[in-house]
Amino acid sequence: MIIKQLDDQYIANTYNRFPVTITKGKGSIVWDEQGKEYIDLSGGIAVNTFGFADQDWLEAINNQLNQVQHTSNLYYTEPATKLAELLCQRTGLKKVFFSNSGGEANECAIKVARKYAADKKGSDYFTIITLVNSFHGRTITTLAATGQASFHQDFTPLTEGFVYAKANDFSEIEKLASQHKCAAIMLEVVQGEGGVNVLEQGYLKQVAEFCQKHDLLLIIDEVQTGNGRTGELFGYMNFDLKPDIVSTAKGLGGGLPIGATLLGEKVKSTLTPGTHGSTFGGNPVCCAGALSVIQRIDAELLTEVKQKSELIRSSLIGSSGIKDVSGLGLMLGIETERKNLEVIEECIEQGVLVISAKDKVRLLPALNISQATLIKAINVIKEICAV
Repeated sequence: MIIKQLDDQYIANTYNRFPVTITKGKGSIVWDEQGKEYIDLSGGIAVNTFGFADQDWLEAINNQLNQVQHTSNLYYTEPATKLAELLCQRTGLKKVFFSNSGGEANECAIKVARKYAADKKGSDYFTIITLVNSFHGRTITTLAATGQASFHQDFTPLTEGFVYAKANDFSEIEKLASQHKCAAIMLEVVQGEGGVNVLEQGYLKQVAEFCQKHDLLLIIDEVQTGNGRTGELFGYMNFDLKPDIVSTAKGLGGGLPIGATLLGEKVKSTLTPGTHGSTFGGNPVCCAGALSVIQRIDAELLTEVKQKSELIRSSLIGSSGIKDVSGLGLMLGIETERKNLEVIEECIEQGVLVISAKDKVRLLPALNISQATLIKAINVIKEICAV
């Protein structure tokens, strides 16, 4: 209670926190200040890729901490270079800009798109089409990119140059592109904050072909869907897409703050010295942790992610009180008969940490959660949802 009182007194009131103070974690288990044990299916909102206190990850960051904890981007460092090389090798993209968060990674993507279009077509080609129910960040510009009016209120005027198409309606893309001088189309293949909604394969193919035909950049926001979360290294790989720009963060660092913007062939030389920068972007400790994460997201782990996803689906679909399960891999949304916040609160009482996405219960467990632990948690959810 002392921590809660101090939090209320000194920390800005921007979060509706659950009444749990987490003091320790190991793997997919955490403990509160009273020693109560919980199974964590929230993963720090898709951040803790390998759970808590992962030994390989700890060794990687501790080794780097004992060498160089930070140096400015006026100098070279090995972890950032190796991480960029690995990301390019695994994706086929050509260059990487490192930042500290998903919002910053998306800011970079937007800047690159606008500069590319200005250089090639003229400075009036700056509009970016995003989707209704998208979420791209909390800066003034990434709020503008977010296709949810609820995030816009109180912060207008937002950055101009963003228009919103209804997801899975290609005619809206065509209409908006004909009405505006566009630089890019930006989307998430699974809308996380928008309700864990998976975009349709045919729709994504149409969008990609449209971008190719009209020289619009295709930006895929992989902040939440990236780094193995959907059963592929990046979510777009489930749909055979070839994006021009990919943004990612969250699970990349495994618990340390890092964002990355991956640039394809068209835009690999768009950024030049002085056009963008970051004090902490490419921090060697964060990059060492991220390198440890990406190196271990291999075919075997991705297969396990898909198998665990199917285990969850087969256990929940058709169960009493459960209407549907959406999402990909270990990024899932459960539509329940009961109000989702009631389910979440009872899950916490019963020792399972889950979160919300719109009106759904959202699951984002560690990719390496054990099957036994996962089954135990899912059984708790089933019991609570039953009506």
